[in-house]
Amino acid sequence: MNLASEYLNAVTRRFKNYKDLGDKTFAQLNNDADFHYQPNEASNSIAVIIQHMSGNMLSRWTNILTEDGEKTWRKRDEEFGVFSEQTKTQLVEKWEAGWNCLFAALASFTEDDLLKTIYIRKEGLTLIDAINRQLAHYPYHVGQIVYIGRMLKNSNWQSLSIVKNGSEAYNNSPDIKDPAKNF
Repeated sequence: MNLASEYLNAVTRRFKNYKDLGDKTFAQLNNDADFHYQPNEASNSIAVIIQHMSGNMLSRWTNILTEDGEKTWRKRDEEFGVFSEQTKTQLVEKWEAGWNCLFAALASFTEDDLLKTIYIRKEGLTLIDAINRQLAHYPYHVGQIVYIGRMLKNSNWQSLSIVKNGSEAYNNSPDIKDPAKNF
C-alpha cells in the first residue's frame, strides 16, 4: 500500500466514524420533533445541521476535480431555514445523500488527484487540503448533533463512546478490536 492509498483509506475511516456517531444519535431520537428542537433562537436544530451538512457535501464533492466546490445551484442560506414539516425519515435521507456523495468521491480519487488544485469559492486548494478542511468541518457539526441529542435524551442517553468513569474497564476489556475507532 502506498501513502496516497493509506491517506484515502484513513480519511474514509474517519469520515465513517463521524457519520456513525450521527447515525447512532438519530437512532436514539424518538420523534420528528426531536430533530427540530432548538436550544435557543441562536442555535441550530439537528434538522438545520443536517440540511447544511448535506448541502455542503453535495456541493463540495460533486465533480470536485472539474468544478468549483461551491456550486451555483447550492442555496446555502436556505439550508439554515426552519422546515418543521420535514420528518425524521426525510432528514435521514438528506443525511445519507450527502455522505454517499462524499464517499463516492473519496473512492474515485487516485494518487495523482491528491496534489491537484481544486477550487472552493474560487480559492485554490490541493485536494488533500480540501479533504482535510472537510474532515475538520463535518465532525464539528456532528459534535453539535450529538450534544443536542444528549440534551434531549438526558439520563436515557446511550453513550457513543467510553462512559464516564469507565476508561479503566474499557482499556482492560478483551473486546477492544479496532484502536482506530476509539476516541
